[in-house]
Amino acid sequence: MSEAADDLARRVRSHYGLRPELSEMRMMGGLCFTLSGNMLVGPMRDGGLLVRVGKDNYAEALTRPGAAPMMFNGRPMTGFVEIDPDTLEDDEALADWLDYAELFVRTLPPKVKAPPKAKAPPKSKAAAKPAKPRKAPAQR
Repeated sequence: MSEAADDLARRVRSHYGLRPELSEMRMMGGLCFTLSGNMLVGPMRDGGLLVRVGKDNYAEALTRPGAAPMMFNGRPMTGFVEIDPDTLEDDEALADWLDYAELFVRTLPPKVKAPPKAKAPPKSKAAAKPAKPRKAPAQR
């Protein structure tokens, strides 16, 4: 991660504090903060912030200061906005965006990790190969 992204991640951690439902994970080449398993925000290399706002809040979020469509492969990702680094220099503006993301993500059901699949017991060598029929001894 870049120095700008590291600094923003530190500020995000400071805002949210230590909570059992909050975690960090590597995603899309950077760091992502999740709440109960759902993506919340992600600091970007340039010091901007990817914010999950939801499809219903997307148009309204774009009218807020510093917000732009989050582009992925040349297409906007509805439900996500990108906040420019200059806007986030102000601690109140950052806090406002972090709270905005949390309000939406709290409406989502928690993601439950699926238990790991049970491994099948190893097959014995005898069971793996069918038995060859024995030839009867030749009679003389």
